[in-house]
Amino acid sequence: MNYRHSFHAGNSADVVKHALLIALVRALQLKDSALTLIDTHAGCGLYDLAGEEAGRTGEAAGGVLRACAAADPLLDDYRAAVRAVNEGAEPRFYPGSPRFLAGLLRPQDSLILNEKHPEDAGALRAAMRGTPAAIHQRDAYELWLAMLPTRTPRGLVVVDPPYEQTDERARITATLAAAQRKWAHGVTVIWYPLKDRAAHARWKDKLGRIGAPKLLNVEHWLYDDDQPGIYNGAGLFIVNPPYAFTQGLPPLLEALRASLAPEGHKGKITADWLDTAASAPRTARPRGR
Repeated sequence: MNYRHSFHAGNSADVVKHALLIALVRALQLKDSALTLIDTHAGCGLYDLAGEEAGRTGEAAGGVLRACAAADPLLDDYRAAVRAVNEGAEPRFYPGSPRFLAGLLRPQDSLILNEKHPEDAGALRAAMRGTPAAIHQRDAYELWLAMLPTRTPRGLVVVDPPYEQTDERARITATLAAAQRKWAHGVTVIWYPLKDRAAHARWKDKLGRIGAPKLLNVEHWLYDDDQPGIYNGAGLFIVNPPYAFTQGLPPLLEALRASLAPEGHKGKITADWLDTAASAPRTARPRGR
């Protein structure tokens, strides 16, 4: 599945991903020690919702525009980050993960961004001008391992590829397994689109075999039943999420589900621990529907 960020900027998957990223970083920042934040597939950093690519899909209408119109205060931090790159009441521009992460930095934290695509890397440098981000243009999976263990005591790696390559999931699985051997205590977030349930179940089984002791799987299904051939939602695998994040997750997931469900559908967001011992998913707290 080809999932270029620019075509899907500000859609429901972005809203869930970025709202959870904010909550995750804030939970990690409850401790004073420095954090290194790494984004392996950083994209352009900032997207024009009125531009040709985002305008072609119009997916922001079911994502950021819904979230900005929602009244739930649990989405206030997310809305504030979107407003920070816009002047008007309705968002014209959408911040990618690099801008969300940059807005969360404390003086002791650092941000490392990587984007291999030359055109996108140039746009990323322009979008991050004035921030302390270090920007690389390397193979994402090579950089992922090269940066581990992080120089600071704690860190977060965000892996958010476009899934253009047929071996993308295999590379993620292999690199995460290697990363666990180098950096077993680190926090890693892997984003993915949901389209084929059977293929996804096979991938989940493989991830369950890598030996990560704490692997949380958050899935957002937009529709009440499968919609063949279209984008059905997205999910996140989160390795080693901190306790403060998991405790606050259920109400945030419910706020996201309620604000993003398409007309005529309730939608569903679940949060389950992957049972790495049995290589099969098991239900555990937190859980939101």
